[in-house]
Amino acid sequence: MRIRALSIAAGLAMFISLAHAASGPAAKLSQSTADHSKFTALQQDFKSGPEVTKACLSCHTEAAKQVQTTLHWKWEYRNPETQQLLGKRHVINNFCTSASSNLASCASCHIGYGMKDANFDFTSEENVDCLVCHDNTGKYKKPGGLAGNVVTKDTEFPPGSGKILRGIDLKLIAQRVGGTRRETCGACHFYGGGGDGVKHGDLDSSLEAPGKVLDVHMDVKGNNFTCSTCHKTAGHQIPGSRYAPTAMDKEGAAMPGKSGHARTTSCQSCHGQTPHKTDAKLNDHTDKIACQTCHIPSFARGGVPTKMSWDWSTAGKRGSDGKPLIVKNDDDYDVYMGIKGNFVWAEDVKPEYMWFNGKVKYTLPGDKIDKSHEPVLINAFEGSPSDGKSMIWPVKVFRGKQAYDPVNKTLVVTHLAGNDDTAYWTNLNWEKAVAAGMKAVNRPFSGKVDFISTESSWPITHMVAPKERALGCADCHAAGGRLEKVSGIYIPGRTSDHARWLDGAGWTFALLALAGVLLHGLARFIAFIRRK
Repeated sequence: MRIRALSIAAGLAMFISLAHAASGPAAKLSQSTADHSKFTALQQDFKSGPEVTKACLSCHTEAAKQVQTTLHWKWEYRNPETQQLLGKRHVINNFCTSASSNLASCASCHIGYGMKDANFDFTSEENVDCLVCHDNTGKYKKPGGLAGNVVTKDTEFPPGSGKILRGIDLKLIAQRVGGTRRETCGACHFYGGGGDGVKHGDLDSSLEAPGKVLDVHMDVKGNNFTCSTCHKTAGHQIPGSRYAPTAMDKEGAAMPGKSGHARTTSCQSCHGQTPHKTDAKLNDHTDKIACQTCHIPSFARGGVPTKMSWDWSTAGKRGSDGKPLIVKNDDDYDVYMGIKGNFVWAEDVKPEYMWFNGKVKYTLPGDKIDKSHEPVLINAFEGSPSDGKSMIWPVKVFRGKQAYDPVNKTLVVTHLAGNDDTAYWTNLNWEKAVAAGMKAVNRPFSGKVDFISTESSWPITHMVAPKERALGCADCHAAGGRLEKVSGIYIPGRTSDHARWLDGAGWTFALLALAGVLLHGLARFIAFIRRK
């Protein structure tokens, strides 16, 4: 009987437990309102990227039309103020010089399929790549050299090389699509310029899952922002262009539920004009100093170094085996490559600082340059302390030495990648590579190649540190401080704002006052002795 009673009690306890569990919190549901694995259009084996896009468009009928209006798609931007035609298809840089003559390789970061040359069909909706932004498996790959196309079965590439590109399962990837992630944005933006962290310095793979010290907004255990939290997208339009950035935002916070200006990518869009709630003196700085200046004390501080300079003039050396020479540093980073030249890498880099009003003037293919005025500015940041539109910004200045045409006096585009005999990485012949590159952009070339020093600048706006690690007063208000070279503003404490005569006069009066006090004290002491 006792055993039977115990069994009944155990059964009742189990029943109560199950009933309690049933009445407890519901299982966590997906935030998406659709399970793509159940869509009929995705129940097929896809042989190419455009086949996936065609299936996507059967439901998302307007998506491709929206994408095709964006800078991400067109790689082209007409600056309304300078009228310069910019974008990756038109600008020149001091990394790999230009995407325009190397599209088959560079298009692995285009949001489309098949961009191998200037004849790419920008009007085809099926050429739009949905998966490159919406993959949630981490398995989607677009290998370089294939014009932005994907590989769905194991393929030897380049042909005859013995190297095998593994095919990816587009059906699996398409059925698991979702919102953009840091990893999908970073697949291109972290690796700009030829590798992890190379170009921007404040964008690299360490931001895929950063801690609070690296980025207070993206901290995976804290705010856990994704890129689209700040780059708030509407109709596939993504705010925050480096061709026309917002250098000064005088509007208030644009929080959900409040009226006012539209949300931008500026700090003020969330934090307003008086972000320092307990220190009014710090708020006195916000009219002239960008938030990033104090709150990003250094860049490339996530363990991934960034390139600070690139000298193409030293390229061309071969090793004892006849192959292009490669030299690595102690951290296994290339500091010399026969196909690229010399590099300088750095971590935890202090930015340079300058006045910036959001206007950027580019040196484009065909623009005349003067070797006597080195370095040539690839993109000149405009701004001054008196225009009422500028703020002091932190900047990465990238220094290079690159090919130019000494007869036509222009920077040149170089055809670097490919299996043809004009690609520099194939034959290490500058004249052939430049001739092919300039032909691709329809610009004249004299047949002569020389080298010239250049600089390009990138505003630093990611890797925002916690407030405890922001710059302090002494970082700027001191001799040799952060803003020592910034002109047009009075900064107490820095060397350039010292008035030596005034300092001398002050010290003289201070010493005289001290001497007066000492003499007065001595006189009182003598008088005391005499009275005794």
